[in-house]
Amino acid sequence: MFGMFGATLLLAFREIRRHLLRSFLTTLGIIIGVSAVITMVTLGNGVTASVKEQISSLGSNVFIVFPIPGDRGPPRPFEQADVDAVGNQIAGVEVAAGSVSTGATAFHNGQDWSSNVQGVDNVFLQAQSIDVIEGRAFTAEEMEAGKNVCLVGPKVLEAIFVAGVSPLGERMRVNQVSCTVVGALEERGEGGGGSDQDNVVMMPLKTVQRRFLGNDDLHYFVVKYDAAYSSSTIQDSLVDLLRERRLLQGTADNDFNVIDTAQVNQALGAATGALTAMVALIAGISLLVGGIGIMNIMLVSVTERTREIGIRLAIGALAREVRLQFLTEAVVLCCLGGLIGIALALLFSWSLATAIDVPFVFDPTINILSFAFSALMGIAFGYYPARRASKLDPIDALRHE
Repeated sequence: MFGMFGATLLLAFREIRRHLLRSFLTTLGIIIGVSAVITMVTLGNGVTASVKEQISSLGSNVFIVFPIPGDRGPPRPFEQADVDAVGNQIAGVEVAAGSVSTGATAFHNGQDWSSNVQGVDNVFLQAQSIDVIEGRAFTAEEMEAGKNVCLVGPKVLEAIFVAGVSPLGERMRVNQVSCTVVGALEERGEGGGGSDQDNVVMMPLKTVQRRFLGNDDLHYFVVKYDAAYSSSTIQDSLVDLLRERRLLQGTADNDFNVIDTAQVNQALGAATGALTAMVALIAGISLLVGGIGIMNIMLVSVTERTREIGIRLAIGALAREVRLQFLTEAVVLCCLGGLIGIALALLFSWSLATAIDVPFVFDPTINILSFAFSALMGIAFGYYPARRASKLDPIDALRHE
């Protein structure tokens, strides 16, 4: 059995080589279909991974609470007492920390760079999982006294500091405020709203409030909660507490908004996944078109080789052997198209992922499924021509011109 199949396979390759250009054009639909499906799924996975990375940079199991315009006019900022109440009164809350930020220009080494200055404390760094990769975070004394010390983001470091030289202990200026660099921050990429979290200078919260803003308001605060607790229960308690503290009565709309990063991550992942599946399904239609092309060319091949089929049947070849030969040719054509499509898809998806700056996420499952589906297309669309060849009458076939 294996010997017969091997001989059939060799005959299939020989026939494909005899009509190389026609074979390539025949498989073009399969090639385009396979490469399109794999490319779309790979890029979709990359976009999903990029979105999840951006959301995770805001911290895991974190609520972000910020004021919005209400019935009383413009957004009303939070106070430190609000943050302390959330941290102390709601079960499941691990830490709560406020922050402020404003645009600023950083100066050092005779160079300037447009950036943002953000007021934070160590609890905020912990809540948003921000690591200091060189140097240290703020000390308790620096935070309490509002000392002029700072943590520098990667883009600020690259723009105005000497490459390869540690920034620790260097003096820099942010607007008119001089500060000492005590740490360098990890790279975090873009955050919510497209903000660049690497183009930042972080200073103690009280320093920014006093020296840059002139008040004790908080622009927003973050709440890190225990994953063992129900996020919806904590969120309901958070909303109730803030409504009480902000004197919102009855049916009055909230003048603040609460974002759960875990829910945002899940929703965006589901949306990008559904979009990827839809685009891949549309691209997969070309596989069906390619299969129809395979059937068409195999029917032409049966017609061209009618006399050859008649000779084989006349000298004792079985109908199932003829059927196997033509079916093998169809499957080999589809498999070759699938392999070429996979190779092109890897090249295209890597190039496009690099161009749009998303991770290249190789998914072996979609590659294997695409190849298997292309082989299945060869069986599905090659069976009818193979069956037609095997049903030819030897005498009529030998008379064919």
